[in-house]
Amino acid sequence: MLERHKLLVHSERKRVISHAQRDTENWIINTLVLDGCDVPFRFKRKKPYKNLKGTYVNLTYYPGTESVAGIEVEVMNVVRIRTS
Repeated sequence: MLERHKLLVHSERKRVISHAQRDTENWIINTLVLDGCDVPFRFKRKKPYKNLKGTYVNLTYYPGTESVAGIEVEVMNVVRIRTS
């Protein structure tokens, strides 16, 4: 998958410091903050996800930006997440 999609990045054994879930109309937005990273990692799910705070995860993601109050903020969009 990484060979076909050049923007994808894979990270292993990253420790989750913070995990928040926010309910929108059809999706639950999960936001992770990882140890040593200042950028939030986001992914969507239909159902609530177990709390990942303090666990180690393997992530496949791509960088993106999001506009918050007119300011561009860098975010990482998670494609795949697995606990390790």
